Amino acid sequence: GKTAIISRFLNERFDDQYTPTIEDFHRKFYSIRGEVYQLDILDTSGNHPFPAMRRLSILTGDVFILVFSLENKDSFQEVQRLKRQIFETKSCLKNKTKENIDVPLVICGNKSDREFYREVKEEEIDQLVSGDEPCAYFEISAKRNINVDLMFQTLFTIAKLPNEMSPDRHRKVSLQYCDVLHRKSFRNKKFKDGDAYGIVAPFARRPSVHSDLMYIREKAIGGSQGNKDRCVIC
Repeated sequence: GKTAIISRFLNERFDDQYTPTIEDFHRKFYSIRGEVYQLDILDTSGNHPFPAMRRLSILTGDVFILVFSLENKDSFQEVQRLKRQIFETKSCLKNKTKENIDVPLVICGNKSDREFYREVKEEEIDQLVSGDEPCAYFEISAKRNINVDLMFQTLFTIAKLPNEMSPDRHRKVSLQYCDVLHRKSFRNKKFKDGDAYGIVAPFARRPSVHSDLMYIREKAIGGSQGNKDRCVIC
């Protein structure tokens, strides 16, 4: 489900073939009113074989999307566990920076188009998304493209990111356009409110462990004033 949602977000398409994912990495660049933003997306499995890497991913993540299948109770229970782990891990970083650390997080119940097969009760979901760590919740269908755009709009709003990052609020441009995003003449140009462009970087590779550790250090030192032109979704 999560991989299908990412495919909808990046490429506006749905792949019916299921391929189990341990970890995939994607990158998208935006030019929004002359400012360049980098969005990194880490698509990870709920059953990562290396707990230390899972913790590192949480520490480097700025924004989180947790996805379960409405017709699979086990996947819902996995999301319950992941939510607890995210807040516990981020609390450790909070103690080091002495700042209040918000965790922009959205939970998605996928396959809302298959209501007949539903296994997860609404009462269970209400309990998960409320309580001590409340978060937004959407029932979506990656296959039918139901509520996917709205979910991302809400996520970016919670994370205080530009609304133009949402799938339906910027122009998708070709690879040949990529170098234009970084030209000084382009960045200095006068832009209107609606000027926003996005491009998916081909062959993106996840940063090294050393780079991730340096990013965590940067956030710990800079606190909320860290690099605001880069965002990592896990």
